[in-house]
Amino acid sequence: MRQPSVRSRRVAAVSVSLVLAAGAAACGPKDNDAKGAGSGDSKPQKGGTLTVLNSNPQDDFDPARLYTSGGGNVPSLVFRTLTTRNRESGAAGAKVVPDLATDTGRPSENATVWTYTLKEGLKYEDGTPITSADIKYGIERSFAPELSGGAPYLRDWLIGAADYQGPYRDKGKGLDAIGTPDARTIVFHLNKPEGEFPYLATQTQFTPVPKAKDTGTKYEEHPISSGPYKVVSNEGDGERLILERNTYWSAATDAERKAYPDKIDVRSGLDSSVINQRLSASQGADAASVTTDTNLGPAELAKVSGDKELAARVGTGHFGYINYIAFNPKIKPFDNIKVREAISYAVDRTSVINAAGGSSLAEPATTYLPNQKSFGYTPYDHFPAGASGDPAKAKEVLKEAGYPNGLTVTLTHSNAKDFETSPEIATAVQDALKKAGITVKLDGLEDNDYSDTIHDVNKEPGFFLAHWGADWPSGGPFLAPIFDGRQIVKDGANFNTGFLNDKSVNAEIDAINKLTDLDAAAKRWGALDEKIGEQALTVPLFHPVYKRLYGKDVKNIVISDWTGVLDISQVSVK
Repeated sequence: MRQPSVRSRRVAAVSVSLVLAAGAAACGPKDNDAKGAGSGDSKPQKGGTLTVLNSNPQDDFDPARLYTSGGGNVPSLVFRTLTTRNRESGAAGAKVVPDLATDTGRPSENATVWTYTLKEGLKYEDGTPITSADIKYGIERSFAPELSGGAPYLRDWLIGAADYQGPYRDKGKGLDAIGTPDARTIVFHLNKPEGEFPYLATQTQFTPVPKAKDTGTKYEEHPISSGPYKVVSNEGDGERLILERNTYWSAATDAERKAYPDKIDVRSGLDSSVINQRLSASQGADAASVTTDTNLGPAELAKVSGDKELAARVGTGHFGYINYIAFNPKIKPFDNIKVREAISYAVDRTSVINAAGGSSLAEPATTYLPNQKSFGYTPYDHFPAGASGDPAKAKEVLKEAGYPNGLTVTLTHSNAKDFETSPEIATAVQDALKKAGITVKLDGLEDNDYSDTIHDVNKEPGFFLAHWGADWPSGGPFLAPIFDGRQIVKDGANFNTGFLNDKSVNAEIDAINKLTDLDAAAKRWGALDEKIGEQALTVPLFHPVYKRLYGKDVKNIVISDWTGVLDISQVSVK
């Protein structure tokens, strides 16, 4: 079973911090269709320089250390993997497709063995061929303590990998669970069925690394490219990255990355308001600029809503993510399911969404799974209370719980201005529950204290705000960490906040993991979500919506439901 670490299971704080709202507003532009947005009347052309204006530096630019969803945005320009995300807008972009491999993988009957064949003609930036041994080595170096930080799944899934320390300390033949019978074939042996292995193979740990060119912790300064661009400069630990064409990359082997610009200039460490100002003005080089981590804030959205030209340059996206209320049923009165149900009826989602920035930046949720097909979304509302809550019903259920005169509880939240678990959301919940006779005291914690507290089995409060994001667009990485009883962590970061350890739920998770038909698996995940929802261990609140400006000369906008943000592998600037 997987034992999550703080870093590994904080994808909601790691990858999603790069796509979440940097600000909020009660109004915004109408959603534009991302597919083809900004393409104008001309077809995309090669050439020019694309500038990326970001707040967060692209640090740890080593495929072993990166924790991405679908290979990331800037990283996927340099690092190709066995599989990748489909580079199309909307729901079609939530599918996994071949990248270095000829297909998405050939599983054994029980999905414990996965075999891949590499495409012919694959080359690094220096013209040398890419081999299966390079992919095996790239994975093995991701186990080195010196290069920690990447996705944790392989340590748990590969046979005999739990205690492996990587090639720097283990000078032997490496992981026996990865076989390379020839230069184009790689075989993975798993200790349990994993039908979603093709999704995992999109992670940058599956990037080929030539052993002879490995420089250990310095590799991030000049990783050897297998993608359409190579690193020519890395300043300030990812604050300034310059990428230029890898002349040995061939579009014939890569159906996903368009690689239109000649050069990519990534500039980080910028204030979010400055980024949006520069994108809005679109002067000089900024006309051919995008951002991969900065949303529109309140002032920007207000300005955009009244400017047709700016509104036409806003990309709207959805990422698999949920903001919710969590209960600890070990703490009174939340051990009483009727109390949890009463709170579920009392919550006013309209006021919560307003606190999160309005309907332009948040959509109401009554299911734990995101409202996207790939996750297995199955509509349900076990505690229907309309858009604004049902305090009368909440009082009725509270009486059944033994609290006819109401009760007083404490809601823990973060003081970070993230418009997710922050004071604004907490206050909206507080106001709604007051109408149902529930007095809510607010306990705001600084961000690090908040995270440490809610993920510690000994400190976890009874009632708190939480969020979760997807490692890939499926119900598996969404439901298992939160509701699989075997993933309750007693001496580390625990994410099963409701301490659910239901044998039938655990068995269904195992059964779904055996499925290699991802559409069939999605339906089962949706049904499981509906079943778990009956226990009222969470109150789903909202799914975020992402709004990003791009420069006036940027064309061919593609925003998939996998990442929810503009895919820079598709844009042109000329």
